[in-house]
Amino acid sequence: MSATDLNGLFARVAAPAAPTVPLAWRERRRAGEDFPTVPAAGLEWAPVEVAAALFEAGADAELGETVPSTDTLYAVLRESASALGPAGIAEVTAIFTTLDPVEFFEVAYCQRYAYRLALSLWYEGARARPMTAGEAAVALYLSDAYRHHHIDPATFRRTPLLVSRAIRQGAALVPVETLMRLGAAMTREFAVTAVTPPVTPGVTPVVTQVNAVDAPSTPRVVTALPAGRDWLYRQALPDYHRRRFCFDLMRFDARQPSPLIVRLDGGAYAVGATPPPGPDGTWARTLRAEW
Repeated sequence: MSATDLNGLFARVAAPAAPTVPLAWRERRRAGEDFPTVPAAGLEWAPVEVAAALFEAGADAELGETVPSTDTLYAVLRESASALGPAGIAEVTAIFTTLDPVEFFEVAYCQRYAYRLALSLWYEGARARPMTAGEAAVALYLSDAYRHHHIDPATFRRTPLLVSRAIRQGAALVPVETLMRLGAAMTREFAVTAVTPPVTPGVTPVVTQVNAVDAPSTPRVVTALPAGRDWLYRQALPDYHRRRFCFDLMRFDARQPSPLIVRLDGGAYAVGATPPPGPDGTWARTLRAEW
């Protein structure tokens, strides 16, 4: 489908409200920092301090194997920060940083929770989250790099920065609300069957291990709907094999960076910055949006 065809197709979709303030001006991250701080109990906390406070509060045990909402995590953090105070958080952080997340799974949980909170509060007056596997796959499908076959699939797997640029370029072609709609449709089509990562001859696939933190986003809890229920999905992404390749790549290869989806307080959506990788050094994408 050409750019002209896409423009004609999406002309039928209501245009979203444009942000009144550029996202770059809303960024909370300070110069030289990888992540923004997280406000709680009247102070700003670095992600490692957030993780330590959640660890001290027993967030991993309290929340169990469910995937908590961002609001739930934030409530636990505020309560823990108020109870500990600056001196207490400094003390538990000193201990927390000596613990090996491989040996203590609770540490890995809390590090990931802190990462989610930092991403969520990336911008002033907005909430942010990573793209889902479906959303990133749709953006990759629509990008010029794949649409015009400038590079082959094996090259895609070996060049994360090229894929990251393609995702951003493809995401810019459609309204963000439409990207989310198409991403959800792609997840419905492939999530239940996306259990074994694809194997390209001569290329070793990278599999994102699913643990308890990601459990509700794993295929076994996704309700399967008949493919093709969404007319826009059928028109915009007609090639089954291209859809399948893009989804599998985004689902299973966590080395590929992808940008944030931002929801402004006024209701508009935007594509945000590409954050650093998570605590495990990857950009693992879930199947469901985790606001």
